[in-house]
Amino acid sequence: MTLGSAGSSVVVPRNFRLLEELERGEKGIGDGTVSYGMDDGDDIYMRSWTGTIIGPHNTVHEGRIYQLKLFCDKDYPEKPPSVRFHSRINMTCVNHETGVVEPKKFGLLANWQREYSMEDILTQLKKEMAAPHNRKLVQPPEGTYF
Repeated sequence: MTLGSAGSSVVVPRNFRLLEELERGEKGIGDGTVSYGMDDGDDIYMRSWTGTIIGPHNTVHEGRIYQLKLFCDKDYPEKPPSVRFHSRINMTCVNHETGVVEPKKFGLLANWQREYSMEDILTQLKKEMAAPHNRKLVQPPEGTYF
């Protein structure tokens, strides 16, 4: 996020940005099918986060609750967080052995911009679940984890 006028801009420091994201994640997003928060409230670097996505309607994911881990390294938001599904899922952009969302196969991470957020990642992953190439893929048993 940048602030400014008349061609000037101010880069919001990493921790301020993450505090803003934390506040937004705790308030709930949109229809409540996507949420996120910090794993450890004592982590002053705000690195480790958990995201939750409730699978979209009219897909094999409908009603399933997926947990993800997001890790914001010191270069976030200049570089994207690492994203890994904790819940087992079968999607074209997710490594089937580790649960890692592979940046080269997931456009938002491949084309990361500083303005993007964890909310954007989770929302886009939910949209990806409903995409034609993912919506009917056979899924692992519910309640299994990477």
